[in-house]
Amino acid sequence: MSAYLKQDEPDNVNRLDHMRQGVLGTDASRIEGLLKVTGTAPYAAEYQLDDCLEGVLVTATISKGEVTAIDADSVLSMPGVVAVIDDPSLTARAAQGTAGEAPAQPAREVGYFGQPIALVVAESFEQARDASKHLKVSYRADDDVAFDPEAVEAEPQDGATSQGDLAHAMKEAPFSVDVTYTTEGHSSAAMEPHAAIAQWDGDTLTVYASLQMLNYNISELADSLGLDEDKLRLVSRYVGGGFGSKLGVSEETVAASVAAMELGRPVRVAMLRQQVLQCIMRRSETRQRFRLAAGEDGKLTGFGHEARVSNLPGESFAEPVLQSSHFLYAGENRELSMEVARIHRMTAGSVRAPGEAVGMPALECAMDVLAEKCGLDPVELRLRNIPDRHPANGTPFSSHKLAECLKQGAEAFGWDSGPRSPRHTREGEWWVGTGMASAARVHNVGEAKARVTLKADGTALVETDMTDIGTGTYTILAQTVGEMLGLPVAKVLVELGDTHHPRGPGSGGSWGAASICSAAYLACLALRETLAKRADVAEEKLELKDGAVVGGASLIDLLDGRDLAEEGHYEPGDIADDFTASGFGAFFARVRVNRFTGETRVEHMTGAFGFGRVLNTKTARSQCLGGMTWSIGAALTEAMLFDPVDGHLANCDLAEYHVPVNRDVPDLDVVFVEERDGAASPIQAKGIGELGMCGGAGAIANAIYNACGARVFEFPMTPDKVLAAMPD
Repeated sequence: MSAYLKQDEPDNVNRLDHMRQGVLGTDASRIEGLLKVTGTAPYAAEYQLDDCLEGVLVTATISKGEVTAIDADSVLSMPGVVAVIDDPSLTARAAQGTAGEAPAQPAREVGYFGQPIALVVAESFEQARDASKHLKVSYRADDDVAFDPEAVEAEPQDGATSQGDLAHAMKEAPFSVDVTYTTEGHSSAAMEPHAAIAQWDGDTLTVYASLQMLNYNISELADSLGLDEDKLRLVSRYVGGGFGSKLGVSEETVAASVAAMELGRPVRVAMLRQQVLQCIMRRSETRQRFRLAAGEDGKLTGFGHEARVSNLPGESFAEPVLQSSHFLYAGENRELSMEVARIHRMTAGSVRAPGEAVGMPALECAMDVLAEKCGLDPVELRLRNIPDRHPANGTPFSSHKLAECLKQGAEAFGWDSGPRSPRHTREGEWWVGTGMASAARVHNVGEAKARVTLKADGTALVETDMTDIGTGTYTILAQTVGEMLGLPVAKVLVELGDTHHPRGPGSGGSWGAASICSAAYLACLALRETLAKRADVAEEKLELKDGAVVGGASLIDLLDGRDLAEEGHYEPGDIADDFTASGFGAFFARVRVNRFTGETRVEHMTGAFGFGRVLNTKTARSQCLGGMTWSIGAALTEAMLFDPVDGHLANCDLAEYHVPVNRDVPDLDVVFVEERDGAASPIQAKGIGELGMCGGAGAIANAIYNACGARVFEFPMTPDKVLAAMPD
């Protein structure tokens, strides 16, 4: 059997359901967990290299213009300072997946306040940090600069949908809604700051970096440095979170590499926490208008979603807020369009669940307004508007579990489907209310390769450059291989994050698990073919458990002292055009709102999610909990705040950029609506890393209205906004 598959047809054989080991789909703990909790798992900045120098980035203090001079002599005499690196590549940030393309910002030009422009290298971090504050830089500032996305003319984007006559549908509908919501930008700052250590031996560059997608990153960095890829090795064995900020090679990695090659010594560059928030990609703020028209039965006859987002001039990415709006609800008269405002803030890019993270909450708030106008229970309104096929292009869904998620989530939460009205319950100075929202997140897969070796001692080794950014990749790969080859998880060694291994899909877009586990699955199928021949049975009849053929020889005997290796190669095919693939879910929230201060406390949340085969119940639940927690932040606290005078980020640390803390997060319940989706991947699984936050903020916003009657149209819904929107 070939270990290569280009998927053009659904895989409904479900071979994994017929394996005997019973480790896939369980709540297996992370196999690298002990290393992490004992501090022995090496993250990017923690590799110990002899004679390593330290570098600190210097960032721009203007918002638009040009660096005209960098006076290296102003700091070279300071204690410990070795060099000032002002290579033009530092100002040409590689965007995600753009290897081979021209940089968006020409060398030496400054596009935003805080953009890295130079690197000071010293014997110690403290010496480099001190010198970086004294480096003299001259600029030519451009006063023609825009920071406010509402103050510039925006560019229409491709991909608009126009069907029927929405204006007429709105005019004729017995129930209609025309509302506009805004969301503030989000930071993708992860727990582990961006960091890299580069080492040059005169021929090959080895870079230990915090990166999500080594398969792309090696090409990006090679382009930046003018190196052939075979002269470059990237290592990212452990990544302390990414959320999109580490999809592409960023400035610290380029700076460390340039410095190491120039100085002939290893160089470590770790961004300061403030630099992380100032430099890494942001989620764009949005303005979104919804026009919804419904008949007497509550069924949508018109659906309109128009959005404005922003980015730097020249950047191709635009926050895809319409992504799930295209297919989530029915309505024959449709208008969907988006435009981009060009402003001088840091690059906008993919932050966890790009598009749906901010598009879904706003849409679900608009649906709540419509439910109230129709006099329908919000759950019932959504059930009546689930389309049979994609409303715009007519393609079938690969699977569709929204109805089941709504019903099972409502039951688990204890949703009251009776008449709803605001301010129905007060406990002391707190109004209490509930709200709900649908969830959807498009499913993608990417090309993936993984090598699986059955060792002569009866253990297995999995090798791929795939990364684990805290999502559980190590563990689910071990479970997949263990299931296919009849091995306990403890007998499967997984090596990730090294470009010396076969190229995986990288961690991003929630495609990692389905893609890389499919590649490992294919490798194991090929191994099983060989083992079946040696055991003299058909492969589909081969039953492996606990390192042996059930009722037959052990794997050690079948291997006869020799290792056996196969490389699985999975590639998405034409099937992506034949089906609309998405994960679905539903959120339910109960909140308390203080009648005097407008403070909101989330008291309970339930999320029900359908995303194909659940590979590991513990890690999948963890991803859902993380997404729901971020939903609380998006609903109530998280906002990037920019100074209107010079455009700098005013809240550039985690003291002022308010993420939810332990006190803000109540008990969260997760319900899995398990399914098998053969069109999604050969292992019938879909992504879960982002689905858990796609719409959750909308459920909280709707609960705020149900609690106190404050219909707020701006995210985050801070106490001042809630208080101002409360009825007298």
